[in-house]
Amino acid sequence: MKRMEAKGRKLIRELILSSEASGPSYEKSNSENEAFGVCKGEEIIVIGWIHRLRKLKSVTFLILRDRSGLLQCILTPEQTEQLNPTLESVVKLSGRCAPSKNDYGHVELVVESVEMVSQALPELPIQINGTALEVQLDTLLENRVLALRHPKEQAIFKIQAAIGDVFRDFLKSRDFTEIHTPKLVKEGAEGGSNVFKLDYFGETAYLAQSPQFYKQMMVIAGMERVFEVGSVFRAEAHSTSRHLNEYVSLDLEMGFIEHEDELMALETELLRFVFSQLGENFESELSLLEVTLPKVPLEIPKLKLEEAIEILKTQYGKTELEGDLDPEGEKLISHHMFKESGSEFLFLTHYPQRKRPMYTMPCGESETHSFDLIFRGVEITTGGRRIHQYQTLVDAMRKKGLDPSMYTSYLEAFKYGVPPHGGLAIGLERLTALLLGFSNIRRTSLFPRDGQRLVP
Repeated sequence: MKRMEAKGRKLIRELILSSEASGPSYEKSNSENEAFGVCKGEEIIVIGWIHRLRKLKSVTFLILRDRSGLLQCILTPEQTEQLNPTLESVVKLSGRCAPSKNDYGHVELVVESVEMVSQALPELPIQINGTALEVQLDTLLENRVLALRHPKEQAIFKIQAAIGDVFRDFLKSRDFTEIHTPKLVKEGAEGGSNVFKLDYFGETAYLAQSPQFYKQMMVIAGMERVFEVGSVFRAEAHSTSRHLNEYVSLDLEMGFIEHEDELMALETELLRFVFSQLGENFESELSLLEVTLPKVPLEIPKLKLEEAIEILKTQYGKTELEGDLDPEGEKLISHHMFKESGSEFLFLTHYPQRKRPMYTMPCGESETHSFDLIFRGVEITTGGRRIHQYQTLVDAMRKKGLDPSMYTSYLEAFKYGVPPHGGLAIGLERLTALLLGFSNIRRTSLFPRDGQRLVP
């Protein structure tokens, strides 16, 4: 075996793009080095996974995969025997570029030496080298790491990562500061029972349901505009296609607002920016997943919750609704407004006080200055104005049956001058699922945590 030189690994994409840049010049010459001048006959080392294998009598076609793409490699029978290749094994191949017309580009690697880096078992639990993963969701999740090697699975999480990146970019451009808040807390933000309780050196602590208190504290601290991308935890014993017990929340909070309409306008602009950036920079991933990006109107339609309930009662016979919408109601009102306005987005506003957390700003005797954003029939955002007066907040806690003495560190911040403020939170996995057309949120969670899953 020829000893490999101590040279750096080449990414497959570099070789493919180099060959494409050279064009069809290989048709003009039989000399490999002349025809493929971009490689200049230099030795190339590539390392990756074996994506496909095709063994013929005199040659083996090995398709190598790394994060950047696929490359056709040509092995002799002797090299194949020495390598003993199996699908998904990691191999190091050294050779020289040659011009080629194949399904993966205008170049192939004529292999001169081979090395098995990590041998995969001959039988894979799922087959990942087809155009789609033909497995049930449970099987996919049980073999999550292997499944994530499939291009479509990776495309999901590249798009999801981009949503988080664009969320950051948009808010930073508007003078928001990114913060990182504790996930071990003494006080539950929502004041309910759906919290994960744990022992914290002899004290009772909780996993944070939300960064809500800390977002408000940072506004009060004078930063005025803050955001966070982080995990939150809800101890809800559900098993639905739209809920997780741990998910990523895109949170923001801003001071000196006069009305929740400012928050809705900001989110509208944010979503327009997110989808425009995805369209510009992730065309291949969107195409691979057969996704058409939604059009966000300059102004998303708004509807008071009580008006939505009345429409559902009178036009759709849903007489059981009171104070909120069930999943079917969200789908129906979304469909109704799409027919009316052509918008896949709908803001529902003025939720009742009994349905909103104690920090939500009241509106009149029974409503609140709050909203949800419905996208394709599912709620993706909850937001609204917050109470900024100390005594009003204490009274709201008591009205909810909460003991203000359990929230002393939070309340302390409200004694020293608090600007009017508000914010919102977007569920990242849910937004990704709806955008990409998945009916189950677990498809857009890397390692879902629900009532049945703690591994992988």
